[in-house]
Amino acid sequence: MHPIAQRVLDGDIRAVARACRLADDRLDGHVDLLKDLFPHTGKAWIVGITGNPGAGKSTLTDRLVEHWRATGHRIAVVAVDPTSPFSGGAILGDRIRMQRHFEDPEVFIRSLATRGALGGLSRSASDVVRVLDAWGADVVIVETVGVGQDELEITRTAHTTVVVMAPGMGDGVQAIKAGIMECADVFAVNKADRDGADATVRDLELMLALGQGVMASGPGHVGAKVSAPAQGKLDGAWVPPIVRTVSTQNKGVGDLVARLEEHRKWLANTAEGQARTRRRAREQLHNEIRDALVEEAIRDMGREIDAIASRVIQREVDPYTACDAVIAAFRGRGRAMVGEGV
Repeated sequence: MHPIAQRVLDGDIRAVARACRLADDRLDGHVDLLKDLFPHTGKAWIVGITGNPGAGKSTLTDRLVEHWRATGHRIAVVAVDPTSPFSGGAILGDRIRMQRHFEDPEVFIRSLATRGALGGLSRSASDVVRVLDAWGADVVIVETVGVGQDELEITRTAHTTVVVMAPGMGDGVQAIKAGIMECADVFAVNKADRDGADATVRDLELMLALGQGVMASGPGHVGAKVSAPAQGKLDGAWVPPIVRTVSTQNKGVGDLVARLEEHRKWLANTAEGQARTRRRAREQLHNEIRDALVEEAIRDMGREIDAIASRVIQREVDPYTACDAVIAAFRGRGRAMVGEGV
């Protein structure tokens, strides 16, 4: 077993921090560490918090930590901040709003930079979540960067996804067209004490009732046709409830947690929920395979790829033919290795 793995399983907080760094920086031995930890994962409930910049995600996350700690749960938070495309740096400032939990040994907060990854998460976020799951966290909260209309990567990591909205972030058309809405299991209209909160709720209700109702086969949740903003369970399907919150005043957080718990039970006790869990596992495996193949191809054929890229630049070959050539060469090397008994 990896020397750090057992310490993580024993609850050593320093080992947890070290394991998260190994996974985030993809240092030597991180794969062996994750392999050793994986049999001890699968117990944590992963809750994603996503939404537009300025909606109050970090403050709401802080309140959720407070609520679950009051009920005796061990909590981990993965807060993802954007990386500057110019300097390559990241402020990692989301955890500033969670300072009052820093001295609690049953709360672990880890900040990650996106490092250029799209979708609202960093490439290593899922691996860090597995480390925290193995540590024994009952709930792992994953807070994405402030995202736009189609960054849905959180749905491949979280069991339950909260989309945080706030008044004044756009009109009804924005709510209807925003792809991020399709990944919501629960909507939290935060800053609900501000003018425009009623209009935001109405826009969301309209979105849920339009056309085919809730998106029936999107990456987020399984839905059903609705003629009114009925929320919760409906004929075995899940219709995202809308909860008003004022996180700065700790209002509505208990109601939000109750709706999250309902979704957790729906996932475990319905055929639709279990099918979604299987889809999520399959998508995670696809991502792992895709990343591993790309890394291996670049490592093994870096010079050849650079040479073919030069030919594309010179217009000697089109990029599609070039891609086919790289894949064919990579497959040929793989067959040769098998033939040699490697």
